[in-house]
Amino acid sequence: MWQDVRIKNIIFILLGTTIYGFGLVNFNIANDLGEGGLTGITLLLLHFTGIDPAYSNLILNIPLFFIGWRILGNRALIYTIIGTVGLSLALWVFQRVPYRLDLHDDLLLVALFAGGFTGIGLGFVFRYGGTTGGSDIIAQVLHRKKGVSMGRTLFAIDAVVLTLSLSYLDVRQVMYTLVAVFIGARVIDFMQEGAYAARGALIISAHNDKIADHVMLAMNRGVTVLEGRGGFSKKDQDVLYIVVAKNEIVQLKNIVNATDPHAFVSVSVVHDVMGEGFTLDEDKKPLI
Repeated sequence: MWQDVRIKNIIFILLGTTIYGFGLVNFNIANDLGEGGLTGITLLLLHFTGIDPAYSNLILNIPLFFIGWRILGNRALIYTIIGTVGLSLALWVFQRVPYRLDLHDDLLLVALFAGGFTGIGLGFVFRYGGTTGGSDIIAQVLHRKKGVSMGRTLFAIDAVVLTLSLSYLDVRQVMYTLVAVFIGARVIDFMQEGAYAARGALIISAHNDKIADHVMLAMNRGVTVLEGRGGFSKKDQDVLYIVVAKNEIVQLKNIVNATDPHAFVSVSVVHDVMGEGFTLDEDKKPLI
């Protein structure tokens, strides 16, 4: 079970839960903002029963560990347990370490900081294969099985929990909490996809060979030649498919334009890229 577990992943998962826990204690709890998912439920319990979220987070997650094991496998279960325990430990510590960031009672700033810390913290956790339990497990399952953005899934679940939070928060507090949740979801997506987000280009030209040679020589990027057929002309035409980093798309366009100003180029956003040049080096070793 432990042979596939990486120390680096554990370190970054614990770093992520530390950042997340700090934000929850010093921005959400300290300023009477709610939170989504299972964490939001722990805040509900804190308000109505006084149970410390550090403890309720562990208790509520115990049955979810079995779901994580059955669906995500042994390694994911280990990372989930580490993430959940790490978050509870962070919550316990930061509630007992005095810290005060004076934001002059500006709930908008509080929401921005809360969302930022949530997004960065959970972004690290998710990117290195972990979760903090609760709705994170559901988000991981949907991401792996259906390809649904984890940030989007969490935002939907959070909306339901925030509705329940109206039982102890006023509408103003819930709306600022919603701002924090939305920002957190966007930052999570950026943390997961930002490093590998790229651009995919489909190129149709009478000079495909020259364009392909120039791209491989000047940009050191691979080129795939696809067989195409014009819908109107009914003529066979090769199509080039090239994936490049975001900051390389201008260079690619310049190469195509210099070779064939009349070429047809379609550029799309590629949210996730795995393989040589992106997640692997030329020796097939991981870049991260």
